[in-house]
Amino acid sequence: MSKREETGEIRILPLPVVGEIRAGASLSAKLVAAAKSARLRFQDGDILVVKHKVVSKAEGALVALDEVHPSVSSRAWGRRFGVDARVTELALRQSRRVVRRKRGVLITETRHGFVCANSGVDVSNVDGGQHAVLLPENPDRSAGRLRAEIKKQLGVRIAVIVSDSFGRPWREGLTEVAIGVAGMRPLIDYRGRRDLHGYSLHATVDAVADELACAAGLVCGKLAGTPACIIRGFSYRMRNGSGRELIRPAKHDLFR
Repeated sequence: MSKREETGEIRILPLPVVGEIRAGASLSAKLVAAAKSARLRFQDGDILVVKHKVVSKAEGALVALDEVHPSVSSRAWGRRFGVDARVTELALRQSRRVVRRKRGVLITETRHGFVCANSGVDVSNVDGGQHAVLLPENPDRSAGRLRAEIKKQLGVRIAVIVSDSFGRPWREGLTEVAIGVAGMRPLIDYRGRRDLHGYSLHATVDAVADELACAAGLVCGKLAGTPACIIRGFSYRMRNGSGRELIRPAKHDLFR
């Protein structure tokens, strides 16, 4: 029986953080304090899911919009569709390639390999429009650092997922995805195993890190002031993992 099948009840415990996260702040200390205020204790096997925005803020991945000088094409795009040309310019600078650019929507592939709107550049929940926040430079490294710092402070072994909200082709609305992972494998491969009817599975690989990020998104709302939560009760093997494993290689991608 796999570890996934042994999972029973799962709890999602919110970690509200008081005050703004500033560049250079110890995010791990903030989250440990938040757990203490909520009368929670981290336990071995917990999974900490953290919204990327507070990670980026703590790492100083912010850009003052007044210091961004858009190109002629970005300004024209902004005037035509009523979007902020400075955000468009930042998105292009953060991109590896433009996937789609139409009707004011800019879909790019980031330097990390993520395909998302505006290279993940965001202005919401920052400081009212003065700065834009970028994706962490290396989300896996960010997750690993958080995991190591919490182990050092509390002596517990946990997994960490850094999440972000992405749109999806052919589907309305946003959902959470894991962009950084540490302490667990982001995928569970069931290929070669048999279902309850004896059929041998050929293509079933579950993106459990994305599923956990989505579950956490139900608690870490956009307006809730809760940038992190603890997922407790999900059974997994503690081992090295990476958010990069969730990015489909181009040779296997039917849409590239």
